[in-house]
Amino acid sequence: MELWYTEKQTPALGFSCKVKETLYRAQTDYQEIAVLDTFQFGRMLVLDGMVQTTVADEFIYHEMIVHIPLRTHPQPRSVLVIGGGDGGAVREISKYPQVERITLAEIDLQVVEAAKRFLPEISSALEDFRLEIKIVDGIEYIRSLQAAYDIIIVDSTEPVGPAVGLFASSFYEAVYRALKPEGIIVAQTESPFLNAALIRTVFRRLKAIFPQTSLYLAPVPTYPSGLWSFSLGSKCYDPLQPQGKLLPRDTRYYTPQVHRSAFSLPRFVQELLEE
Repeated sequence: MELWYTEKQTPALGFSCKVKETLYRAQTDYQEIAVLDTFQFGRMLVLDGMVQTTVADEFIYHEMIVHIPLRTHPQPRSVLVIGGGDGGAVREISKYPQVERITLAEIDLQVVEAAKRFLPEISSALEDFRLEIKIVDGIEYIRSLQAAYDIIIVDSTEPVGPAVGLFASSFYEAVYRALKPEGIIVAQTESPFLNAALIRTVFRRLKAIFPQTSLYLAPVPTYPSGLWSFSLGSKCYDPLQPQGKLLPRDTRYYTPQVHRSAFSLPRFVQELLEE
C-alpha cells in the first residue's frame, strides 16, 4: 500500500509526496506538528498541514533569508529571528563570527524540540553559545524592544492563525523601533504566483516605514508554486551594494552573484509592486 501526504496549497491546487513513515505527530496549543519521512524530499516538517521545511531543499530558503541581510549590513552583531523554530536560519547566522548575539523568538517550544530530535541537519546550531531561545509571541516580544538588533528576520509560517499579526503595519512599525539606526528587516512573503495581494500589501507597508525597500526571489521546490519572495526593509543600506566583507562558509545556494541576481525581478513581479 502506498501512503501519500498532500498539502492543499489552494482550493484548486495540491502538492503530494509519497511517504515512507510518519516519524512524529502532535497537537500543541498553537498548531498540529508532523514530521514525515518522504521518498523525494527526505524528512519534512509540516505545521497545520503546510510544509515548512525539508532536509532536501531547506538550504535555499534558509541561506536566502539570512545571507542577503547579513551581507548587506557591514557589521551585524545582533540578530533576532522571529519564528524559525526549526533552527535553519540560526544555523546560517552562526556562520558569521562577528555576530555576538542571536535571539530566536519562537512561540511553540514543541517545534524546537521536534527539530532537535528529527531534523539535526537543520537544527544543528540551536546549541550555539551565542543563541538565546525565547518561547514567546514574537509580536509581543518586538513591542518590548527599542534599538536592540542590527538584523530582524521574520521566518514565519503562512499568514494564518498566530502568524497573521506578523504581516500587519503595526508589527513593521514595532520592528522599525526594535532595529538599531542601521538596521534591516527581512520577511518571507510567500509566492508571487499565488499570493500577489499579500506581497503588494507587505511591500507597501514596509515602503511607508523604511527608506530602502526591496523584494527578492528564490526557488524553493516544496513551497507553493516553487517560487518564493522575501521582502527587505533597510534603514540605511542598499542590498544591491552589500557592505559585508565576509562571505559565509559552506553555502550550497547563496553566492555574491546570486545575491545580486535575486533582485532582478521578472516583469510580472515588478508590475505587482508598481500597482
